[in-house]
Amino acid sequence: MRSLRLPSGQAMPVLGQGTWGFGEDRGRRGDAERALRLGLDLGMTLIDTAEMYGEGGAEEIVGAAIAGRRDEVFLVSKVYPHNASRRGVVAACERSLRRLATDRLDLYLLHWRGAVPLAETIEGFAALLAAGKIRAWGVSNFDADDMAELAGLPGGAAVATNQILYNLTRRGPEWDLLPWCRQRQVPVMAYSPIEQGRMLSHAALTRLAARRGVSPAQLALAWLLHQDGVAVIPKAGREEHVRENAAALDIALPAAELAALDRAFPPPAGKQPLEML
Repeated sequence: MRSLRLPSGQAMPVLGQGTWGFGEDRGRRGDAERALRLGLDLGMTLIDTAEMYGEGGAEEIVGAAIAGRRDEVFLVSKVYPHNASRRGVVAACERSLRRLATDRLDLYLLHWRGAVPLAETIEGFAALLAAGKIRAWGVSNFDADDMAELAGLPGGAAVATNQILYNLTRRGPEWDLLPWCRQRQVPVMAYSPIEQGRMLSHAALTRLAARRGVSPAQLALAWLLHQDGVAVIPKAGREEHVRENAAALDIALPAAELAALDRAFPPPAGKQPLEML
């Protein structure tokens, strides 16, 4: 598994497993746990979750899936904006740790920007770092101007990553956000890499994938994995999808295929507001 180096010095795998939607259907908990464990077996040791997903249910599933294997996992969770005050972020992290049945997170993110001043959230993250509860902190759904403001605050330069909506159909970040992050060596985590499945019927994507002998999902993931400084966290609730995602690592894209994808999914011609799902 290839990895990206965070500003904190940690190595973060470039392909992991998302858990958005886990925990909402208790009847499918076993499937989700098995999928996550298979992903670990296949080297996708980056697992991303959040207190929002299933209101803690996804974290409980992750905790069960990684039981006995915690040291293999690069574990990421996210805090609600309304819980991101100086004291609130510490309390929220403690609750997440209990649900995950672990004593630390490798990376803890502010899920999106809310009403709490960023300076307070940074202070909370610093307290968690000092206590050994987290190894690094970052943000999610921050646009370029948000990142610049964050980096200018005391302690803000320690931001380790920005998790954003980025895929072939959502290329707006390439205009200014990705260059900002790359210049400062802040890796980006791409969520919803196949647009929650909606892009899989796109005519050009299906045609190019068939020509290559791969699935549309694999081609979309391979394109993201080709981007400099980008990690990808697709969700897979079934084992066959886990195997499909893992195989995307082996797909190399020559210049002709990249150009064909650019024609089908043009890069931005100007600034576009960061999108969220």
